[in-house]
Amino acid sequence: MGEILVENLGKAYRQYSSQWSRLAEWCGLGVHHREHWVLSNISFRIGKGEAVGIVGSNGAGKSTLLKMIAGTVKPSAGTVRANGRIAALLELGMGFHPDFTGRQNAVMGAQLLGLTMAEIEVLMPQVEAFAEIGTYFDQPLRTYSSGMHVRLAFSVATAVRPDILIVDEALSVGDAYFQHKSFERIRQFQREGTTLLIVSHDRYAIQTICDRAILLVEGRVKMQGTPVDILDYYNALMAEREQQTVRQMQLEDGRVATVSGTGDARVEGVRLLDAHGKPVEAVNVGDEVELEVRVRIHCRVPRLVLGFMLKERYGQAIYGINTHRLKQPLADLQAGELIVYRFAFPVRIGKGSYSVSLSLSREDSHVDTNYEWRDNALLFHVYNAGHEDFVGHAWLGAKASVERFASETR
Repeated sequence: MGEILVENLGKAYRQYSSQWSRLAEWCGLGVHHREHWVLSNISFRIGKGEAVGIVGSNGAGKSTLLKMIAGTVKPSAGTVRANGRIAALLELGMGFHPDFTGRQNAVMGAQLLGLTMAEIEVLMPQVEAFAEIGTYFDQPLRTYSSGMHVRLAFSVATAVRPDILIVDEALSVGDAYFQHKSFERIRQFQREGTTLLIVSHDRYAIQTICDRAILLVEGRVKMQGTPVDILDYYNALMAEREQQTVRQMQLEDGRVATVSGTGDARVEGVRLLDAHGKPVEAVNVGDEVELEVRVRIHCRVPRLVLGFMLKERYGQAIYGINTHRLKQPLADLQAGELIVYRFAFPVRIGKGSYSVSLSLSREDSHVDTNYEWRDNALLFHVYNAGHEDFVGHAWLGAKASVERFASETR
């Protein structure tokens, strides 16, 4: 139970030039439509208990794919086999009636999930408690705020742990508190063996939850692999423009480095230097270091911004800054020039392995004229010698003050 097998899956919609052509076809007066394929030749397998993220730009076919796996949309080609009970968080609250109370809508929603009235009666206190909407639970849905509507819908949809959970951007709705709460419930399902298929533009969600990611481009599977590698490649594609290239290189430690951009400005070298100017690959917590980046200009560049991002081993961003935000952009650069950037900072981060990503762009974001984006440009290790044994990615150097008083006697 919990396995998903997708083979040569495709979905096409009919397109008509006008309403008259649609009417003519309905009346049997020939074929007047053309088929628009939103998905073609999609094949992959998801094992029991595996978490897979679907990544792609708007219009890539992500939501259509999830609906076909959930069974709410019929494929035009190929097959989908899903073993086990499926819960789909596709359009939260779809089918709720505004004149019915939250409790009544919860009962109807649970019935649509296939639960019996006896099961619903047992689960209803849990649904009410998780939603945390108080007395509104017995008020008409039309009196709810959008956030309360989301709370109720999510609580109903996840009332029972499914074998397969399909999530389409459901983690990005509601207030911050409920997002964290919903996120934890989904992770709890995953720990208990639920197979997870998720679509989200939240990089943190994909990298934290998923074991694997699939990139869809124009309705086809472009890549499959680890979330970090897929998201790095997708990030580069989002900045891709005419005459730009996107390529990936295998590093010695097995990681994949993604490089993209026009090439008008390129990184020639990057080093991490200690307080004495010596290149290092390992540094102690709290050490003062300097990141040196050498950039060569290959074509005239009207404005240049260099940014760097520190990431931990799972690809989560730890710290990032660029010369635009530091108010140090360069202007009117000519071919052949060499620029040497130096960023000095203390290593106030936890022990472990880290990578440095670099961005050469015209403005604050590499999406605006990407000269070069380079992931895993530098790898280094942080160890902890001489500091307290703390937990987490940030060393704050906290100092404790403790007072102890004798109990009062009367």
